Amino acid sequence: MERAVLLRSFSSSSPASSVLASTRFFSRSAHRLARLPRRHRLLPAAHRGSLLGRHIGLISPACRPSIHLKGQFCPLSVRAVATSSAQPSSDTLGADDEVAEKLGFEKVTEEFIDECKSRAVLYKHKKTGAEIMSVSNDDENKVFGIVFRTPPKDSTGIPHILEHSVLCGSRKYPLKEPFVELLKGSLHTFLNAFTYPDRTCYPVASTNTKDFYNLVDVYLDAVFFPKCVEDVKTFQQEGWHYELNDPSEDITYKGVVFNEMKGVYSQPDSILGRASQQALFPDNTYGVDSGGDPQVIPNLTFEEFKEFHRKYYHPSNARIWFYGDDDANERLCILSGMHISFCVIIGVFLFNRLWKPCVKLIAPRLFPHTFAEYLDMFEANSAPEESKVNYQKLFAEPVRIVEKYPATDGDDMKKKHMVCLNWLLSEKPLDLETELALGFLDHLMTGTPASPLRKILLESGLGDAIVGGGIEDELLQPQFSLGLKGVSEDDIHKVEELILNTLRKLADEGFPSEAVEASMNTIEFSLRENNTGSFPRGLALMLRSMGKWIYDMDPFVPLKYQEPLQALKVRIAEEGSKAIFAPLIEKFILNNPHRVTIEMQPDPEMASRDEAAEKENLEKVKARMTEEDLAELARATHELKLKQETPDPPEALKCVPSLSLKDIPKKPIQIPTEVGDINGVKVLQHDLFTNDVLYAEIVFNMSALKQELLPLVPLFCQSLLEMGTKDLDFVQLNQLIGRKTGGISVYPFTSSVRGKEDPCSRIIVRGKAMSDRAEDLFNLVNCVMQDVELTDQKRFKQFVSQSKARMENRLRGSGHGIAAARMDGKLNVAGWISEQMGGVSYLEFLRALESKVDDDWPGIASSLEEIRRTLFTKNDCLVNLTADGQNLKNTEKYVGKFLDMLPSSSPVGSMAWNARLPPTNEAIVIPTQVNYVGKAANLFETGYQLKGSAYVISKYISNTWLWDRVRVSGGAYGGFCDFDTHSGVFSFLSYRDPNLLKTLDIYDGTSNFLRGLEMDDDALTKAIIGTIGDVDSYQLPDAKGYSSLMRYLLGVTEEERQIRREEILSMRLNDFKEFADVIEAVKDKGVSVAVASSDDVDAAHKTCPDFFQVKKAL
Repeated sequence: MERAVLLRSFSSSSPASSVLASTRFFSRSAHRLARLPRRHRLLPAAHRGSLLGRHIGLISPACRPSIHLKGQFCPLSVRAVATSSAQPSSDTLGADDEVAEKLGFEKVTEEFIDECKSRAVLYKHKKTGAEIMSVSNDDENKVFGIVFRTPPKDSTGIPHILEHSVLCGSRKYPLKEPFVELLKGSLHTFLNAFTYPDRTCYPVASTNTKDFYNLVDVYLDAVFFPKCVEDVKTFQQEGWHYELNDPSEDITYKGVVFNEMKGVYSQPDSILGRASQQALFPDNTYGVDSGGDPQVIPNLTFEEFKEFHRKYYHPSNARIWFYGDDDANERLCILSGMHISFCVIIGVFLFNRLWKPCVKLIAPRLFPHTFAEYLDMFEANSAPEESKVNYQKLFAEPVRIVEKYPATDGDDMKKKHMVCLNWLLSEKPLDLETELALGFLDHLMTGTPASPLRKILLESGLGDAIVGGGIEDELLQPQFSLGLKGVSEDDIHKVEELILNTLRKLADEGFPSEAVEASMNTIEFSLRENNTGSFPRGLALMLRSMGKWIYDMDPFVPLKYQEPLQALKVRIAEEGSKAIFAPLIEKFILNNPHRVTIEMQPDPEMASRDEAAEKENLEKVKARMTEEDLAELARATHELKLKQETPDPPEALKCVPSLSLKDIPKKPIQIPTEVGDINGVKVLQHDLFTNDVLYAEIVFNMSALKQELLPLVPLFCQSLLEMGTKDLDFVQLNQLIGRKTGGISVYPFTSSVRGKEDPCSRIIVRGKAMSDRAEDLFNLVNCVMQDVELTDQKRFKQFVSQSKARMENRLRGSGHGIAAARMDGKLNVAGWISEQMGGVSYLEFLRALESKVDDDWPGIASSLEEIRRTLFTKNDCLVNLTADGQNLKNTEKYVGKFLDMLPSSSPVGSMAWNARLPPTNEAIVIPTQVNYVGKAANLFETGYQLKGSAYVISKYISNTWLWDRVRVSGGAYGGFCDFDTHSGVFSFLSYRDPNLLKTLDIYDGTSNFLRGLEMDDDALTKAIIGTIGDVDSYQLPDAKGYSSLMRYLLGVTEEERQIRREEILSMRLNDFKEFADVIEAVKDKGVSVAVASSDDVDAAHKTCPDFFQVKKAL
């Protein structure tokens, strides 16, 4: 389950979260970020790939293994977390040994992990064998996770469906979906579940201790005592069922996972990843799809579903993780069914003499709502043996497989092929030193645009973009994969030869010392910075540890990298890098016969063929039914929908633990900000502990840029970082950045500003470095901005092809983001600018630009220089710095030198960017089995004045009305709404949706839902607390500094933040009803955009002729 937010477009996004909130810029907040259910999703690079790759986030998000997540869907962005160098305080050390023993746990191992400044204790539950890792430190962002090994035997998707279903009610919490109630009313910093190819994880996190234990209790009860194993309707809702509204109609398949996986199987990169994994592992559990193949999912029975839970969701098969600054004794008490507060009451007497009998007798009577026995309710079983994953034996010779993927008729099929080479590296797991060396090698070969294997593939002209994820070691055996997409059929073998020949050359010649130094600095910087971003640090550690622990190996080993990394550095220094890396390339890749080449061929008939096959199968099902059978199916369909659309009674909702408003601070989180001036330029400084890292943003006004140059801006930004200077080619420049800094990025930012006609449109140059490298950082930023020569035609054409491939991939996988950007482009100028740089208009521009690069390169190069001259001036420049006070003071002189090097020019007036897209309903047609449906209007244009209650209401609509109607009843993977409080645009969006017009009807019914809403004080309190959880979302130091910058740019003052918070905390039921009249504007005046299949658009036009203007995008 994945429940956070979806960033619409990084490179050209309008302000994503409410800057009112103290949130990461791309956060869980629901104000310009799309909140949507995301249960089946590739885990982002920073938490997958090689051990080092999981630190530095260098692996492509399209790599294997696929990981399915529940809840609201979104990419998990990665940023920095600072860790105090101090050891954990005495009160956050491990649990008392005597307490652990009395509670039924034996201590297996205890270690201090210097890398994360934590005391870690591994326990084993004596009765069941459950293993518990208790990690204690000073991190307030507490994390819990329970993981089961869940290897599937087929592609019915049983682990994935079960992962969805267990959170749909349990023994203590017999609601339809306690998960949604937690979303509404907790202060969670993470709330989700993941299905891997061989395991299922249920993690939660919170900075509030009371809230944290509430979340833990709900999750424990859900996994061990779920209602879904007794209720076939939950299985039908989350997995699959036949739907028939009337015996005269056609039968259809419905189910959240079924439709989700239809979306996954519509994406070429996903199809490639699955084909690669299954071909590499034909003889074990990785040879099937744990997420489920839509053609196989309907074979799953309820009895098989129940048996899978009985077999694997057992303490004997569980790994349990606690992390943070909470009491370590309390953790074990919760697992045993007893809270530490009660331990204090019963005292030493019960500890020493009557512990378990008294607890079991007295506790439930004194504290009926807080005590539930978990581990002790079970006896040990055979699951640890039955769930073991078998090793895949290495092949004797390479294998070649050809697969098809759905494409649109009329495309140039010859240049739409994909090819990927995949190796299974070893029959057995590798030691940590070898893993680190392979991760280092992976970064050297593919980690940056200047890395030789990546560079030569992209410069070859044989394809448009890289596929494959490099080294991946999250499964039992490590793999390596790499290839290209956008390849001509005639060039398939050329790509294979190029990869193999380049690997051979790297083994023979080695890597330049500058490249090795740059990689080492990048890795060491990332490890020191501890860059987990919006992912809780404890969760990143859990997933890293679990990569070994789940296979019965030492869970401590993946956490302790310092010694093996230092040993690797010493070996490189003494033996030379070639002596280290050449044997690895030879042994694990070049001389390894277990190689699988996957060729993906475009098939314009595939989508229609699959739909026809499904329809034919359902027709056969109906033909076998009697009239009585059909009547019964229609009755069952109605009964399921009635259950889905009937809210839980208030008394049932009260069983879900929650906080009270007394637990909520009355004031917003303050970020220290000092506004000053250096050499005539405004500078914002944030005095925060950053572990000696300096974070810097230099912001330039984009409003003077000519309108016709806007689509070139993303490519201009890429060119700055991936072209060379007079003295350095781009490889040398890239290596220099890697050696001296933690990275530099350049991108556009655009947002409406509430109360102003003109948008805020900026170019932001971001950089980070250790504080003693501040001078290097600003010198390199200046070099990137002013010295890079924008004259490399061949590389620029590569950028165009890469960008086009990325946009086409976004259309298939993130159609809701495309629809949202398109609607914004119709409703406000900022939205139009963003759409020109990241929507369908941008894709059309890129397609035209490909040929123009050959025909008019001098004109394009001149335009790039014009952009640079217009943007990078001292006028209206702004600098944002985040570090501790002394480092900020030390940095000022380098900032001054940097600013003095900027050109000064006469102030230029803003250009008149008054363009908008035509306000018509549009259908963006692509080859897909699912749709993405949007509708939006600008509420400010109706006279609405922003109130804090709007934050609560928009979140509530997403988590109730849209969740129940679009997702639960409608079968979409997600439905949500989004209020951009800067532009006033209120939008509805759905994700992987089997419907089109039906979904629009649900959107139009929202105002009536609000008018008829009845809500008691408890429900209102939950809605308020959940919103505060978004507003006060946990932030790391760099994100705090960045949020403050965003507020400054958009004119959000501390006074306004306080007013909005008071409005949130004081809202009443009547606010919902008043908002119903406001939101009616979306129904009456809104524009609709759907990214959909041609068949569904045609069907919509039969019902509503000419409702959409049709644009074929793929």
